[in-house]
Amino acid sequence: MSLDLKAVGGWMAGQGIALQAPLTARKFAGGQSNPTYLLQAGGDAWVLRRKPRGKLLKSAHAVDREFRVQRALAGSDVPVARMVALCEDDNVIGSAFYLMEHVAGRSFDDPRLPEVPLGERASYINEMGRVLAAIHKIDLNAVGLSDYGPRGNYYRRQIDRWSGQYRATETGGIPAMDRLMAALDVACPEEDGRATLVHGDYRIDNLLYAPEAPRIVAVLDWELSTIGHPFADLAAVIMQWQMPPGEQGRGLAGVDRRAGGLPTDAEFVAEYCARMGLDRIENFGFYVGFCFFRMAAILQGVKKRALDGNASDPERGLRLGALVPRYAEAGLEALG
Repeated sequence: MSLDLKAVGGWMAGQGIALQAPLTARKFAGGQSNPTYLLQAGGDAWVLRRKPRGKLLKSAHAVDREFRVQRALAGSDVPVARMVALCEDDNVIGSAFYLMEHVAGRSFDDPRLPEVPLGERASYINEMGRVLAAIHKIDLNAVGLSDYGPRGNYYRRQIDRWSGQYRATETGGIPAMDRLMAALDVACPEEDGRATLVHGDYRIDNLLYAPEAPRIVAVLDWELSTIGHPFADLAAVIMQWQMPPGEQGRGLAGVDRRAGGLPTDAEFVAEYCARMGLDRIENFGFYVGFCFFRMAAILQGVKKRALDGNASDPERGLRLGALVPRYAEAGLEALG
C-alpha cells in the first residue's frame, strides 16, 4: 500500500496546510482494515488513514464515517484525535482518506500489560472501562449524531449484515461458523430500547494512553461505529480476554489475573454496570457469542483480502484468517 506523497502534499496545500519540509510517510504495522500512515514534515506530524485499493464489500472501510464520528466527539468526555480534513476524491491517491492530528501516546497489544508495573495495571484497565461508559453516555442529539445509524433491533441487523459479509468472503466451509450463525439467529433477543453510540471494536489495542499515566488520550479505529446496543462493546472486551494470550489471541485465557494485577471479567462488568446505573446484565453469554461471531466474520474478510492481494498486511491477514474456526467454536461455547 504505497502512498503518493506528491499527491498528498498537493492536496494538503489545497487544504491550507503549509509544509515546512519535505513530506515523509511511514506505514503503521499490524492494522488489517484501513491502511494508516504517519506523515511528517519537519517538526509537524499527522496521521493519514485511507481505504484499501481493490474491490471492497459494500459499506466496509467507511473512512468518511470514521472522520465524522471523531469530529463530532471533539471536546466530549471521549478522547479522540483532532480531525484535519477528509478527501472523498479517489483520484488523489486512488481511494478516499482522511487526515488527523498525530497524538503522542502509548499503545498496548497485550492486555496482560507486561510493560506496566504490577501495581498500576488495574488503573489502566479501569480507565478502559471509564472511557467505554463515556462512549455509551454520549448525547447523540447534542453532538449531531442522531442519524449516525438506523434504530431498531441492533443485533438482528448485525447478525444479518455479518452473515452476509461472511458468505461474500467465504473461502471454504467452516461447520462451526454455520452452526453459530444458525444459533444466533434463534437466540437473537427482542429490542429493549437501548440505543447509544457504539465503537464496534473496543479493545485495548485500539486505545492510546498518555506516555506515562493510566489516561486514555485517543480512542482509535472507529470504522465499525454506529448507533447500536451498548452491551456489544462491553462483550467485545470480554470476548478478547477469553482468547489465549500472545501475539495472535491477545487475550487473558488461563492468566492468573489476581497475581497479574488485573480485574476478572465479572469485576470489569460490575464496574461498567455501576457507571451506567445498571443492577446487572441478563443473558450476557449471548452478547459474548455475538462478538465472537462478528470477529470471525471480520477475520474471514481479512483472509479474503489477503488472498486477493489488497490486504494491509497480507502475511498477518492469513494468520488471522486461520483463527476463524476457533472464534466460531468459542462463540458456540459462549452461547451455551
